[in-house]
Amino acid sequence: MNFLRKNLTDNQLLDLYKKLLRPRLIEEKMLILIRQGKVSKWFSGIGQEAISVGIAAVLDSDEYILPMHRNLGIFSSRDIPLYRLFSQWQGKANGFTKGRDRSFHFGSQEYKIIGMISHLGPQLGVADGIALANKLKKNSKVTAVFTGEGATSEGDFHEALNIASVWDLAVLFVIENNGYGLSTPTHEQYRCENLADRGIGYGMESHIIDGNNILEIYNELSEIVASMRTNPRPVLVEFKTFRMRGHEEASGTKYVPEDLKELWAKKDPVDCFRTYLLKQNVLRADHDEKWRNEIKFEIEEHLLNANNEAEITASYEEELKDVYQHYDFEAIKASGEKKNIRFIDAISQGLKQSMERHNNLVLMGQDIAEYGGAFKITEGFVAAFGKDRVINTPICESAVISAGMGLSINGYKTVIEMQFADFVSTGFNPIVNLLAKSHYRWQEKADVVIRMPCGGGSQAGPFHSQTNEAWFTKTPGLKVVYPAFPHDAKGLLAAAINDPNPVLFFEHKQLYRTVYQDVAEDYYTLALGKAALLKEGSQVTVLAFGLAVHWALEILAAHPSISADLLDLRSLQPLDTETIYTSVRKTSKVIILQEDSLFGGIASDLSAMIMEDCFEYLDGPVKRVASLDSPIPFTKALEDQYLAKGRFEKALLELINY
Repeated sequence: MNFLRKNLTDNQLLDLYKKLLRPRLIEEKMLILIRQGKVSKWFSGIGQEAISVGIAAVLDSDEYILPMHRNLGIFSSRDIPLYRLFSQWQGKANGFTKGRDRSFHFGSQEYKIIGMISHLGPQLGVADGIALANKLKKNSKVTAVFTGEGATSEGDFHEALNIASVWDLAVLFVIENNGYGLSTPTHEQYRCENLADRGIGYGMESHIIDGNNILEIYNELSEIVASMRTNPRPVLVEFKTFRMRGHEEASGTKYVPEDLKELWAKKDPVDCFRTYLLKQNVLRADHDEKWRNEIKFEIEEHLLNANNEAEITASYEEELKDVYQHYDFEAIKASGEKKNIRFIDAISQGLKQSMERHNNLVLMGQDIAEYGGAFKITEGFVAAFGKDRVINTPICESAVISAGMGLSINGYKTVIEMQFADFVSTGFNPIVNLLAKSHYRWQEKADVVIRMPCGGGSQAGPFHSQTNEAWFTKTPGLKVVYPAFPHDAKGLLAAAINDPNPVLFFEHKQLYRTVYQDVAEDYYTLALGKAALLKEGSQVTVLAFGLAVHWALEILAAHPSISADLLDLRSLQPLDTETIYTSVRKTSKVIILQEDSLFGGIASDLSAMIMEDCFEYLDGPVKRVASLDSPIPFTKALEDQYLAKGRFEKALLELINY
């Protein structure tokens, strides 16, 4: 291996060596512990330490790094106390996830490290969001994000590179090309000779660096990072290296040819650098031995602390408390003049006033800038707030949602518009596996609202007419809001933006330009999780939300003899069970109306909850009325047949007469 020290001093060389040595000795201890059954799982980075150490060495301590599970050198270089890492790996309270996740699936704002999720790809988009926040702050900071060669096949990789390139974000994309994705060799994963070549397609500068040569890494990255700070842009770096051990220890390496292992063993980054330093008389053998003993002592001392730490005691209250970040709702009453406006105007007004209230609020979505969005809700926003805060995105929902998480990590609020709620499926992974779980996993908020224009009735067919709230109501960590009236839409949207937790905000397209209401012109908020009692009666409780509320109002108006409580749920997660149960106990009959298809919808859970908690009050079966269990069709006759509205009246009358 050819080492070029350039202008590095002896002390700098020795510092790099000690930083290489520390993760290696920690790993060697971990391999002993896993054989002893004291650690459940381990992903070894032996042979790849130079990449992590080199990147940590060239970045400032306040610059974010998003590593993976073989990048122990990132954590050790940023001087995280070892006992906290040992506690994390043992699932104890002094770790970073309170025993809720293992390995390096955590982050730390204190050390500016944002850990991975097992789905790999979304963390690249998170890096984009962090870098976008840096760009808005104009602080000239660089963000580094790691991925392996296998994850470069994921769509999120390509989406994230494209966004970073289009937006000139200072992201250092790091590919550790270590030869295998678990057992699949690289020639079965991609056809290009070098993964760095993929940068060409995104107009992105790229480099190939020997991932086992700490001096090549440090020297080249020092220049690249310095350049990125003065000329912000993304850079793709492919590190050629090798994974000497299994994907994780249980996997083994039997699939790797012996001659290949022997070849790379000769390129060991720690041993080769040590030999070089000894030959250059920079390192003395006795100093090397002394440092090794000091690190081993540190490991044993911190390991003892972790071992002596009590096992976590399970607590229902503690577990449920951390699903969402605690938030003290600020009730701001509607005041000032009222104006009769449409549902769509209320959404636009709520967004605009929130933008005025929160200087750190950023809007992102397809065509939302000068064009004003597919439904013109953000028309005029660019003139009012500028393109830095009203951002057109490429068509890549997954990376955009991940970027929203990155913005949140770096101090911003985000509202993301899905052009149609149907399209959220291409961003499903970061919503349910990243945004929803981040606070529970490592107490990091996801201050992101995703606006969801949804619903049928306009003959738009299966790709533009779904009401897919049930995809998200079952995912702990998400909040789901679904207003039916302009007043509610404005106040609930403002509250959702204030809330630091991820919120899916459903807006029925049929309501946009058909429903009017007198709405206060000033800013106000309405609490999430509170249903609205629209009609009061004694015979039956009707539960509905969204467009279905208007269907219910229409049918009840046609039957004035029916005395009904009509509850507009407004918020599906959290759910106002107290108001629901109070009504049910009064009327003793319940009918639930939803636009979504029947099986697996929110009506099913509502029915089960009422049966479990209010059974002794019921004088009839809990009725569910929903759309057909088929995709929503295009032609009017088929769509009318599909939608639940046409079946509600018959079901309501049957229940009344039960």
